[in-house]
Amino acid sequence: MLLAGDIGGTKTLLGLFERADPRPVPHSIHSFPTSYFKKFSDILDAFALEVGGRFTIDAGALGVAGPVANNQATLTNGGLKVAAEDVARRFAVTRVRILNDLEAMASSVGVLTPEELVTLQDAPGAPDGCAAVIAAGTGLGQAYLHRSNGRLTAVPTEAGHADFAARTDRELELVRMLRDLYGRAEVEQVLSGQGLVNLHRFTHRGGECTVVEELDSPETPAQISRAGMGGRCQGCAEALRMFVSAYGAEAGNLALRSMAISGLFVGGGIARKILPAITSGGFMEAFRAKAPMTALIARIPVHVILNTEAGLLGAAVCAQRL
Repeated sequence: MLLAGDIGGTKTLLGLFERADPRPVPHSIHSFPTSYFKKFSDILDAFALEVGGRFTIDAGALGVAGPVANNQATLTNGGLKVAAEDVARRFAVTRVRILNDLEAMASSVGVLTPEELVTLQDAPGAPDGCAAVIAAGTGLGQAYLHRSNGRLTAVPTEAGHADFAARTDRELELVRMLRDLYGRAEVEQVLSGQGLVNLHRFTHRGGECTVVEELDSPETPAQISRAGMGGRCQGCAEALRMFVSAYGAEAGNLALRSMAISGLFVGGGIARKILPAITSGGFMEAFRAKAPMTALIARIPVHVILNTEAGLLGAAVCAQRL
């Protein structure tokens, strides 16, 4: 069996997979609220209890939403420490790798089916080129997919914490607000669940919201999205439009930085939940606004990943390679 994990600030997915070429087959998958546990070893214990019975793990790979060093990582949003040695000790397995969560998600790209994708730009691309993945959720992640010896290899980044690049006078005003709040304006402060809250705070300055009453609730980003898509609040609608436009612009930036001529993939929970807004045109308009590189950007296929467990699947792919 293979052990795969997708550890985020909100929830942790752990699963057992059976080896199969090229796509491992899920055997048992369980979800846990990350903040409920003080130590990652407690999550491993809870997983073993849920699975029950005896099982042997040949290799394991776990994606973590944070920078990885020395085969361990600490969640950027949450502080939980995840170390390969904890997994090795708990399940008596010698082959364990800790990945950045977007490195894990990017590793699923090669085994996703057409039914697990929504195409935003049906472009010719290049089968021998590179690709990239961007995903907004609790935070914002980005990963490169470099092609080497005919295979795409995921390369992690911490690009979500790079500086946010304003494109309009309105976004310049947003940057000033973010700078006053946080000391600097970074991409994740706009493109994430908290980013939606920041955009709501920006578009409602000096006015009340008839839909969202509390900005600190875990449900607030979803409330803003629903109110924006439903047109129930003009401030929420503007916040969502700004989010979608900034998301498309940053996806285009990533496509250029990585020369992702084999495809740009949009993952994460937010894109799936606001898919009508993503497909309405604002995302791709901002993605394509890259003069003088408009001809290049028009050749890049763009897809939204619908598989809700792409990060876990990608981790299983990495475990299988071990």
